[in-house]
Amino acid sequence: MAALDDTQIKQGVDAGTIDAVRAMGKYKYGWESDVETEFAPKGLNEDIVRLISAKKGEPEWMLEWRLGAYRRWLTMEQPDWAMLNIAPIDYQDQYYYAAPKGFDDKPQSLDDVDPELLRTYEKLGIPLREQMILAGVVDGAAAEGRKVAVDAVFDSVSVGTTFKEELGRAGVIFCSISEAVREHPDLVRKYLGSVVPTSDNYFATLNSAVFSDGSFVYIPEGVRCPMELSTYFRINAENTGQFERTLIIADKGAHVSYLEGCTAPMRDTNQLH
Repeated sequence: MAALDDTQIKQGVDAGTIDAVRAMGKYKYGWESDVETEFAPKGLNEDIVRLISAKKGEPEWMLEWRLGAYRRWLTMEQPDWAMLNIAPIDYQDQYYYAAPKGFDDKPQSLDDVDPELLRTYEKLGIPLREQMILAGVVDGAAAEGRKVAVDAVFDSVSVGTTFKEELGRAGVIFCSISEAVREHPDLVRKYLGSVVPTSDNYFATLNSAVFSDGSFVYIPEGVRCPMELSTYFRINAENTGQFERTLIIADKGAHVSYLEGCTAPMRDTNQLH
């Protein structure tokens, strides 16, 4: 994302669209959480790609997949925008990995998650404690007889996924993409990039090189997922690219409902997502 004041709007853009974009400056999710953050060194090169892969504990084939995408990206040119003249983005002036301090030792359950992170999602209207969801805290969902499983991604890491055990009893896998690469490598390797290949476009190629988290879903043949699934991406750190990767596999005759959401503080600088 780029600051609108630094962007020249091309002729022919509807005035209502312009007003709607400017009104985003007043949106209610522009606050920032007080979370101490650890960053990878700023800039993008093969060492950064290797660092991201190492942070995620990935096998060698996944690292090579990333490096192949990065080398392809270096040969590509950023596309022109249809309605906007956006100043060139300095891709070396971004952080490509940011995580709450100490998150290398990922919490084993939501009980181990930093309370400030839990408060962040509660403030967004997305409590991660399952007992709160069952109590109807989320927009009356429980009162309507509806549960929603959520994978919560904060900057470059998934901080927790709700209702994994209940979904597992139905044969459904719902977890972070990082966990899936480690725990379900055969499925990931078979389907990753099968819809949007690494060579599809400039930004898909960049994403393939540096994605840091996102969600993985697998619904077995003939299974109807017992609840709705959702991933909520929260960008908190400044000058950070949050590159998500979502892989949803619905086998023959399977049914699933999935929704993504994302918010971030308002910044005057480029923010990549």
